[in-house]
Amino acid sequence: MFRPLATIRVLDLTNVLAGPFCCHQLAHMGAEVIKVEAVGRGDLARQLGADPDLSTRNMGVSFLAQNAGKKSVTVNLKHPEGREMFLKLVETADVVVENFRPGVMTRLGVGYDTLKALKPDLVYCAISGFGQEGPWVHRPAYDQIIQGASGIMSITGGQDSAPLRVGYPIADTVGGITAAFAIAAALNARPRGAFLDVSMLESVMATMGWAISNYLIAGVEPTANGNENPTSAPSGTFEAGGGPINIAANKDEQWILLTDHLGLAALRERPEYATREDRKAHRQALKEDLEAVLVTRPARDWAKELNKIGVPAGAVLTVPEVLDKPQVRDRGFLAHFANVPGVGRDIEVVTTGIKANGAAPTVDAPPPELGQHNAEIWGELGLSPGRLDELKKEGAI
Repeated sequence: MFRPLATIRVLDLTNVLAGPFCCHQLAHMGAEVIKVEAVGRGDLARQLGADPDLSTRNMGVSFLAQNAGKKSVTVNLKHPEGREMFLKLVETADVVVENFRPGVMTRLGVGYDTLKALKPDLVYCAISGFGQEGPWVHRPAYDQIIQGASGIMSITGGQDSAPLRVGYPIADTVGGITAAFAIAAALNARPRGAFLDVSMLESVMATMGWAISNYLIAGVEPTANGNENPTSAPSGTFEAGGGPINIAANKDEQWILLTDHLGLAALRERPEYATREDRKAHRQALKEDLEAVLVTRPARDWAKELNKIGVPAGAVLTVPEVLDKPQVRDRGFLAHFANVPGVGRDIEVVTTGIKANGAAPTVDAPPPELGQHNAEIWGELGLSPGRLDELKKEGAI
């Protein structure tokens, strides 16, 4: 099994999505990830998701989605003994990940300077909406806010519908995977030890480099183009029989193959379609010309035929449809856990987009119940079951 981080212990103090998603990646790479959760309530994601019953059990779908393989302990960092217990736990760890607002960890007495003094080789990753300094540093930073601030929404949708939110929390997940990459890199440094400041805003904008560079270098402001690829034509979403189809005939040879296959070779003789730039300038008329033929047959039939001749194409699938495809179903992308404690039934969750040596990295345990590993982890620090009971009564854990 591919577990390159098998010797690494990660303390996951994060909530909801960006931080937990980061640590989800590290767990699948073999790290021991310990969720350090607030007493009584834990990660807010435990109360979120599309199944209200699971949310009331503190095992919400949003939590189950990205916490498999982790351990859970509870501690009250505002309690003097709880704080001391956490500091002792840090001495056993390689990585601390948190996504509190900047300054919160320091106010709790467990900021980077304090932890570094205890463990100089610690990799400390702070994930926040806007980074650890700057005029926006104290702004609340939910995914929706970052999508709007980053420019993503301004270029999502069409001229008549933008700005639109991307249909899933892209800012949180991009921020999380950026943090995981930074942590993995920092663990390889010698000497080890780093403070990583991961800004969700900058992480998202880094993935927009192609669009942003059109403005920075060419002076062309990015615009909302709906389902059209502004760099080429015909390239976008077209109506076909029974549903839409994506076609990306980005090369001249693909344009020729496409028009031949559709019986529309005569389009190539029209001056408004002579070059790529011409086709881009007249993309709406071209779209209508192609759709006149595409609507006569099902999208999936066209997709098979076009891919076979070298024109990239694909039907537009729903989430249930793509999950049922052998391309996803048979490659180990989904993990199955039987009779999960706190849930009372089997669940399936996504893993990562990685295959290593022909296999998908996996974790060996389902998402944990709140405080499930208190006895194990705090016991490692020498606390007896009796003492743990006393600490629980005192509100320290």
